[in-house]
Amino acid sequence: MPSPGVPLEKLGFLTIGLFDEADPRSGHESTLRVIELGEQLGFDSAWLRNRHLQYGISSPVAVLAAATQRTSRIELGTAVIPLAWENPLRLAEDLATVDVLSGGRLNPGFSVGPPMHWDDVRAALYPDTADVEDFSYERVARLLRFVEGAPASTFAGREGVVEEWSDRVQPHSPGLRSRLWYGGASLRSAVWAGENGLHFLSSSVVKAESSEDFATEQAAQLQAFRAANPAGRASQGLVVIPTDSASAEQRAKYAAYVEARLPRTATPQGPARLMFAADLVGTSEQIAEQLYAHAGFREVTEVVFALPFSFEHADHVQILSDMAQHLGPALGWSPLTPGRESGPLPTG
Repeated sequence: MPSPGVPLEKLGFLTIGLFDEADPRSGHESTLRVIELGEQLGFDSAWLRNRHLQYGISSPVAVLAAATQRTSRIELGTAVIPLAWENPLRLAEDLATVDVLSGGRLNPGFSVGPPMHWDDVRAALYPDTADVEDFSYERVARLLRFVEGAPASTFAGREGVVEEWSDRVQPHSPGLRSRLWYGGASLRSAVWAGENGLHFLSSSVVKAESSEDFATEQAAQLQAFRAANPAGRASQGLVVIPTDSASAEQRAKYAAYVEARLPRTATPQGPARLMFAADLVGTSEQIAEQLYAHAGFREVTEVVFALPFSFEHADHVQILSDMAQHLGPALGWSPLTPGRESGPLPTG
């Protein structure tokens, strides 16, 4: 459990990559530049989040394919791909392709459950099969089997003069299965992820199941995952905004952003009783003190801090720079450099 005497092992960041509908290329280019900066600063990982039918990244796997050609060391992840929008067989092909292009740096994360605004999108997404689509954990299990190399066809061999067919997903990337994650907000999901050999992403949203204290619930989920999969990786994700090098204007904007989002953290929200973590803003020294007091943080040795969703590119540059140069060292972390290459990942 991290304490001021136990160093943080891995520091990552997450973005949703906003763009202007009239100029989507600029927004995607900004995302790629942020990932490049993350590698230059020595971050261990960069993660993208899906935003279907919004002005954010709808296809993180495609964006990460581009990122593989502009980086060489940083791990590239998705946090998370909602599998209700995906065909597991086709997604397995895309993931394996990007993993090969990255040299084995891809860390795909997934979630299950019906798509958001299901009644609004079902006719477009599954016009003929909406009533029989399975949005349970079995959808993840199908993906796992295809990534592992299980048969996807009853036919393999040569057809005609030159056509060669495989009965499993191609390309096959043998190490990819050991780098798959599940993003969960409940105790059940944490245990299921561990029992199925996945790593576990815990974010700034959890379900209120045994208490109404966010840190207590998150810590319980991380402990349950660790019990089910002691060799697995577990990551905590919060919105963290260090202000060490921020201008006065930036600090005012950051404070207003955090204040506007604070009311939702007071009590569980909606029928699912979702609890949202408070955003952390302040100097790196202040944030480090808050993290060491956070029961969820004390259960992990790696984090994926989320960049605020509506900020400008310059703000993200400042925040990432302060994370790497001030907050990370305050947590005992050292940057990923040619002298500290990322070692073999656990097989989970």
